[in-house]
Order: sequence, then structure tokens, then C-alpha cells
Amino acid sequence: MKEQIPEETIANLEKQLRYISGMIKQNGRKILNHYPITSPQFLALQFLVDGDLTIGELSNKNGLAFSTTTDLVDRLEKNDLVERVKDESDRRVVRIHILSKGRTIIEEVIQKRQQYLGNVLGNFSVEQTETLNEMLTYLYEEMHHLKHN
Repeated sequence: MKEQIPEETIANLEKQLRYISGMIKQNGRKILNHYPITSPQFLALQFLVDGDLTIGELSNKNGLAFSTTTDLVDRLEKNDLVERVKDESDRRVVRIHILSKGRTIIEEVIQKRQQYLGNVLGNFSVEQTETLNEMLTYLYEEMHHLKHN
């Protein structure tokens, strides 16, 4: 039988994860201030790095209304970060494709985020960092598993 985790421990973990998430988001916003995009636009570009999406698919991933996503894509397109392309197998379908300028922004911002995290982890030992990585990976996998069941 599994050992019961004390409620106080769970409450503390939730609080710490919430605070850490908030600090990472705050730092991410600070980094984005140096780029011509908003946080929702950055999130959209992150999804598009993995492959072209329709407005509907992007809307679902972003959790935004279809019309809001259309406006967001219009602004990204105006700034030469994405382009609309017709699907080769079905000309009625329009996909959003990230352009090199958009890809470069994603790469630079993620690199700066990683530098920030590297600085934060500067006082950790290699063993502590590896253990933290293993535990966070396990937590992510458990949460992902619960989400899809």
C-alpha cells in the first residue's frame, strides 16, 4: 500500500510550484519586452515551431477564441513572423507557417530563459540538478498521464 502524503506537504508543493511558475513567467515577460511580440504571440510561435497549424488547431492549443487567434495571426503576419499557406493536399485549408524571423525570436528567447535558469541553478550541485530534473520529469509524466486518462 502506498504511503499517504501529508496534506501540508501537498499544499507546500502546490504553493512552491505556483510561485516558481509565476517567477518564470515574470522573467519571460521581461525578456519578451525586448521583442516585438506579446506573450500570447510568443506562445503561438512556440506551437508553430513544431509544425504548421490551421487557425482552428492553433486556437485550440492556445485556448483562445477563433476570432482572437485570427487577430493574433494577422499581427504576426504583419510583422513577417508567420505566413498563411494553402494546404497542398486540400487547397481549401489554410495553414499558418512560422518564418525564419519568428523562429529566430523563439530561439533567442528560449536561450535567454535557459541562461536565467542556469544562473538560478548556479549554486546547485550537479547531483541536485539531476535529481530535480528527474523529479520534475516524473511529475510531468504523471500529470500528462492523468490528463489523457
